[in-house]
Amino acid sequence: MTDVRQQIQDTIDHNDVVLFMKGTKEMPQCGFSSRVAGVLNYMGVNFRDVNVLADDGVRQGIKEFSDWPTIPQLYVKGEFVGGCDIITEMTLSGELDQLFDKVGVGYDKDAADKIREANA
Repeated sequence: MTDVRQQIQDTIDHNDVVLFMKGTKEMPQCGFSSRVAGVLNYMGVNFRDVNVLADDGVRQGIKEFSDWPTIPQLYVKGEFVGGCDIITEMTLSGELDQLFDKVGVGYDKDAADKIREANA
């Protein structure tokens, strides 16, 4: 488990935005992963996707690493942000924009505004 933990830590340390998800950003394998990847893709966020279905050790390891029971899990600049419900709420409230602005992660502000308009 230490190797998996180190692998997870290295991935988080070497990428500004990481989404541990079921499937890939091009082909999500569950609705929750699809929603978060879709938001990030639409907003033009450059993120690393980690397909937990490809490695059972990572699939279980990320839950223990974050002490969070579900996938997907989003990390921004080394910090755990949350899963699907939290990311959805943050997107709709503008908090995700604020987080990206605060830590210097690039994204398309107009796209973020369009998501909010479509869900108003």
